[in-house]
Amino acid sequence: MRVKVVCVGGGPAGLCLAILLKRQDPAHDVTVHERNPEGSTYGWGVTYWRGLLDKLQAYDPESARAIETHSVRWSDGVAHVRDVTTRHHGDEGFGIGRHRLLDLLAGRARALGVRVEFDSGPTGPPAGADLVVAADGVHSALRTHRAGHFGTRITPGRNHYIWLGTTRVFDAFTFAFTETGHGWIWAYGYGYSRDHSTCVVECSPQTFTGLGLDRADEGESLALLEKLFADVLDGHPLIARPGASWQNFGTLTNRTWHHGNLVLLGDAAHTTHYSVGAGTTLALEDAMCLADALRAHADLPEALAAYERRRQAELLSVQSAARYSAQWYENLPRYIHLPPHRMFALLGQRHSPLLPYVPPQLYYGLDKAVGQLEPLRRLKRWLGPRAARALHARRR
Repeated sequence: MRVKVVCVGGGPAGLCLAILLKRQDPAHDVTVHERNPEGSTYGWGVTYWRGLLDKLQAYDPESARAIETHSVRWSDGVAHVRDVTTRHHGDEGFGIGRHRLLDLLAGRARALGVRVEFDSGPTGPPAGADLVVAADGVHSALRTHRAGHFGTRITPGRNHYIWLGTTRVFDAFTFAFTETGHGWIWAYGYGYSRDHSTCVVECSPQTFTGLGLDRADEGESLALLEKLFADVLDGHPLIARPGASWQNFGTLTNRTWHHGNLVLLGDAAHTTHYSVGAGTTLALEDAMCLADALRAHADLPEALAAYERRRQAELLSVQSAARYSAQWYENLPRYIHLPPHRMFALLGQRHSPLLPYVPPQLYYGLDKAVGQLEPLRRLKRWLGPRAARALHARRR
């Protein structure tokens, strides 16, 4: 059955959904509206892991190949704590410029017959569409029109952060922790092209005000951060996009994701803390799930309800991991004075719902013992998600 679909928001979620719907049935009438001019985008690079490529390969091999071809990859994590560096080998990760990713998806969508219209952003529900997709981000105008129905909730984080770039190309996912007279400040860095990396800087409210970052202008902030992270930057500058500013991350949730023929997708439906690096993956997985539901259910309300049920269930574990990851950094003094290799090991365990309740040294010892015994590894894999769901249910 031919349907008319309007996606409001030309980010990864909206473009991916448009591609998948056109692949399912070329007769579908699909339009993507993006309020920004073509070629402009916020952010620097985004991260993802092999699992996303494997999933995308099953839905659209051409997009999967193009994204992998234009990505950089790493398999190590490096932590710099004061003047000590420790390196761990881990899973293969990928970085790609957000601008490049959107170009690839928009080009693929157009090749399949999707209309991609830039400088075009309806603030109210478009008329005449069978399905309207709100893929217009955290501050979704379409969702805001019916905020009461969706049950939108934003929970602010405690720490301050700023999203920057640098010409220092990191060969591994890099963590740098610097001690100041006002507490710790740290950066996450990862390459996304041959000549640029993303660099996210974070600190507590006390460090933020103590260093004067609440009063500094952009130039003063960048100069101070370049000085604090001089060793890891190796003489390279930090770069800010126009309008870049310090923020507190807000975790957005919605009680329900659809209303009539309007459905939420990507950041309009949910956000997870940037420290788990899952935003782009979750947006594309939303698109895959919604495309599956629309193919499986001829009745639109049934399709949207099935999409919501499945994705909300799938997101429980990653949302829990993101909460605990954010809390790990908010409680950095609890871990930062461990020997660096132990601190880095617990950094890798920051998603655990058990870690906040077990003394760090004890948790490290137990986790090491578990890793050496297969029955205990299986128990940990079984127990972790169940503990996360139980703790999540207690918070609701």
